[in-house]
Amino acid sequence: MSRKLISSGSTFEKEMGYSRAVVEGDWVFVSGTTGFNYETMTIEEDVAAQTEQCFKNIKSVLEQAGSSIDKIVRVTYILRKASDFELCWPVLKKYLGDVRPAATMFSAGLFDEKMKIEIQVTALNN
Repeated sequence: MSRKLISSGSTFEKEMGYSRAVVEGDWVFVSGTTGFNYETMTIEEDVAAQTEQCFKNIKSVLEQAGSSIDKIVRVTYILRKASDFELCWPVLKKYLGDVRPAATMFSAGLFDEKMKIEIQVTALNN
C-alpha cells in the first residue's frame, strides 16, 4: 500500500510542512488536532467545546483516510492546563467510552493561547 497524505486545508500544514494525517499500511497517524473550527475559522473559549471540535476534526480526517473513531487505538491529550482535563471527560467518554484506546495526557504550552487542548490519535485503517 502506498503512503497517503491527508490535509485539512489549514494554512499551517503548508507553512510548517506536515499533514493532518498520514495513512501508511494498516495505520492512520493523525497529527495533533486543536479545537479550531475550519468552517467558521473560529475557536471556542470553553475547553469542553474545543474538545468536541477536536473530535469533529479528527472524525472528518479519519473518514477521509477510510477509518473511523471506533478504530482509534492510541490517543494523546495535550492541555495547556492539567486542571482542565476533568472538564473534558464527558466529551472523551462520548467519543471514546466504548473504544477505550491506550491514552496519555500531559500539560504543555500550545501554539496559540486560545488553544486549550490538542489531541493526537493513531487508528487502524482496515
